[in-house]
Amino acid sequence: MNVNDTVRSLVEAYGDGADGHAPTPAQWHRILSRDPHNPFSLVNFFKFNETADYRDENAPEASGKEAFRRYADVRVPSMHKAGGEFLAVAPFSGSLFGQDQDWDLIAIGKYPNLDAFVSLYSNPEYIQAFKHRTAAIAKQVVVVMDH
Repeated sequence: MNVNDTVRSLVEAYGDGADGHAPTPAQWHRILSRDPHNPFSLVNFFKFNETADYRDENAPEASGKEAFRRYADVRVPSMHKAGGEFLAVAPFSGSLFGQDQDWDLIAIGKYPNLDAFVSLYSNPEYIQAFKHRTAAIAKQVVVVMDH
């Protein structure tokens, strides 16, 4: 895998990340430059828009939660097909230590290796469904966790 070519392809599919809805080129490069054999997880913190923001006047009206469900309907089977799995998906219940946080959902997805991750994010069905995630999310934080 040529990292620079893959980054270019992913930026073309998802955008440059300047709006916070996708990784930036530097973030793609960082994750794609890791040891390709090591398993890792992505820990996702999501806050939904009250009304999905499709930025398209022809898009059907939906709540952020409904738009995210449309995304998840493709995400879950696509992730399994790529070789990944979800370790947990649950509503956010509150903070225990540190500053209080305000999230709606936390999802932890595990990838057995970098190929599984790239397979998911290169999947045309997943790329198409990502618009629902973008419309659903008001803010997000996604962190990488090594195993």
